[in-house]
Amino acid sequence: MAARAKGTGRAKGPGGPAEPKAPAKPKEPTAVKAPAKPKAPAKPKAPDQPKAPDQPEPPAPRPAALRLAAAAQAIEAVGLCVAAVFAAVSTAAGKSHQTAAGIALTLLAFGAAAGVAAIAVGLSRARPWSRTPAFMTQLFVVIAGITLLDGHRPEWAVPALLLSAACVAGLLSPDSVRALNRPPSATSNVKSK
Repeated sequence: MAARAKGTGRAKGPGGPAEPKAPAKPKEPTAVKAPAKPKAPAKPKAPDQPKAPDQPEPPAPRPAALRLAAAAQAIEAVGLCVAAVFAAVSTAAGKSHQTAAGIALTLLAFGAAAGVAAIAVGLSRARPWSRTPAFMTQLFVVIAGITLLDGHRPEWAVPALLLSAACVAGLLSPDSVRALNRPPSATSNVKSK
């Protein structure tokens, strides 16, 4: 910044006094204007170009078999919530052998229901990570269904086993297998030197 020299009325720059200023033009009377609003920077319009090959393609529609598996998984989550509510009611009514055990069982059932619901969401979005937890869930559902049949509870066992069979069939469908496969990573194509 230039500093003003004392008494000269001129700005003094790095190389000495500045050149004299040109006389100011007389101001014309103008109407009072409202302050101008700052304009947002204009967004440049991109020309219509075909997609580059390195850009990801939009996701394909989910196969019907995968949607079936996700729906079966979601229904199982709802069933777990119902069982957790029954456990909570039984604990509150004093029918549990130990109150602490009843509370723990209720909390575990609600937690498992939340986990199964998260797996159902992963399946519905065709996330590759959801395949193995879905199969493991079905393994446990089959074990629970057989145990319920052995305990003379076919009203709970038969729906559980049918849902498990539907979910496994949906997961093993060729379209579902393709949808849940991970795309090859870019590093797998790089040759080591």
